[in-house]
Amino acid sequence: MFDKLHEECGVFGIFGHPEAANLSYLGLYALQHRGQESCGIVASDGYHLKSHLGMGLVSDVFKKDDIFENLPGHAAIGHVRYSTAGGNDMKNCQPIMVDYARGSIAVAHNGNLVNAMEVRTQLENSGSIFSTTADTETIIHLIARAQSDSLIDRICESLHQVKGAYSLVFLTETRMIAVRDPNGFRPLSLGKLDGAYVVASESCAFDLIEAEFIRELDPGEMIVVDKDGMKSFSPFKETKNTPCVFEHIYFARPDSRIFGRMVYTVRKEFGHQLAREYPVDADIVIAVPDSGVPAAMGYAEEAGLPLELGLIRNHYVGRTFIEPQQSIRHFGVKLKLNPVREIIEGKKVVVIDDSIVRGTTSRKIVKMIRNAGAKEIHVRISSPPTSYPCFYGIDTPSRKELISASHSIDEINRYITSDSLGYLSIEGMHEAVTMHGDDKIGFCDACFSGEYPVKFPRLKSDKQLGLF
Repeated sequence: MFDKLHEECGVFGIFGHPEAANLSYLGLYALQHRGQESCGIVASDGYHLKSHLGMGLVSDVFKKDDIFENLPGHAAIGHVRYSTAGGNDMKNCQPIMVDYARGSIAVAHNGNLVNAMEVRTQLENSGSIFSTTADTETIIHLIARAQSDSLIDRICESLHQVKGAYSLVFLTETRMIAVRDPNGFRPLSLGKLDGAYVVASESCAFDLIEAEFIRELDPGEMIVVDKDGMKSFSPFKETKNTPCVFEHIYFARPDSRIFGRMVYTVRKEFGHQLAREYPVDADIVIAVPDSGVPAAMGYAEEAGLPLELGLIRNHYVGRTFIEPQQSIRHFGVKLKLNPVREIIEGKKVVVIDDSIVRGTTSRKIVKMIRNAGAKEIHVRISSPPTSYPCFYGIDTPSRKELISASHSIDEINRYITSDSLGYLSIEGMHEAVTMHGDDKIGFCDACFSGEYPVKFPRLKSDKQLGLF
């Protein structure tokens, strides 16, 4: 498996379209890069909620046509998941759907609640019984226990009790509700299709179904869509806007527009800035595909060097694969990437990647390029060193597993066996990401700086992520 960080999930919702479930399938297909472990759709026909969930990719879970016959109605929400909070288990598939005293409700969640364990313990001590290990279920329990007659008030009351990152989409028999946390950690966009309102983690989902992109939900904004149209609320205290900068570095698709910027444009600017900070005498620039490609383009443009396809990715290898025997486990990277000797041999090569997590994959890539005849290998990373775990919806190893937390850049360079190594500076990253938009946005860079916008219980960091 690649030495990469993983996003927790992606969400999608549509209200007011006769093919809601089918369009949700397509929306999830476009968001598949945000989670590959499980997926699901819950649909409403105006009277009942029906769901279909499963482990695996969207195309596998929804491969039978009759599935959609059992998901009728004009509204649906969907979810793709990669587990960070809660295990990789069928019981943790989303959207989570429950029946309670006031009817039925389903929810799909992108992000992590930093106080989920604390809230869950309080709920269990007062009699609540949980059926999943996902932190999302705490929100459902809080809604069920809230006393207000208004669903909107119950949701607001519940969300005031949790902290952290959440882009949420709720579905009842008659309404769809979407909300972003006050910090705006995770993206959530609003669109329209044939009079129906659509929400999605990324705008690329709108492109696939030919929906019109309207705007992104503001941090702390809640929208409610029903038969009378859409209403917007701002039920939370205004706070500093701190969207996750790693969405631009790696997670989001380059053809998506998030946090006011086109991802592709920002990644190219990372490359331009990286070339200004770490130039090198070289012959060619190559990218570690696919996420390193736009930054490599920017680096090559700024440095005046040719960009070549020196590494070819096998797109037919999934996240996991069968390895015949223990002795060839190192074949993992070779199954996914192959160097082109005719391009690399005898050349001084700049290799652009988006990040180094543990360093094991980078070391193997450098070895492959060296074996293909490279004269020199200069690794350039289009983000700062990842030295701290994330609590806001990224699958991050504990700090002791992050190579840059315990090793200097020179030591990492020696470990991965490159001739030189350069990371984009934190200052350069912020300059690049704000160059094409509102420079008042203060992006969350906690995984690089250790400065966390929303504090978390020390117990969680100690026992779960080894921060201290």
